[in-house]
Amino acid sequence: MYHRVMPQLSNRTRRARKLRRDATEAETLLWNLLRRQMLNGHKFRRQHPIGPYVADLACPGARFVIEIDGGQHAEQRVADEQRTQELMARGWVVIRFWNHDVLTNPEGVMQEIERVVG
Repeated sequence: MYHRVMPQLSNRTRRARKLRRDATEAETLLWNLLRRQMLNGHKFRRQHPIGPYVADLACPGARFVIEIDGGQHAEQRVADEQRTQELMARGWVVIRFWNHDVLTNPEGVMQEIERVVG
């Protein structure tokens, strides 16, 4: 009998999959907008592993990361800034939005993303 051997998943991949399943309302809303519109031909991925991090949304072709921050991020600004600096050192452009902004002004958020991605 033939048994298919499944490849071993890395911890980052398992974590990214869990984060996709547990996405916030703001992450889901922005993901749905981005995957429908494919800004200027750029394809986005959600919960995309980059080094030791998992970006909320990323466009690998443009090396562009979108982070969507909830209330807990107000208390972890130093860690968020360090993460942003490390991603930038790897050649990624990082932009952050608050959950509230995504939920109450999705058009404005999309306009800002379009401006940055070009």
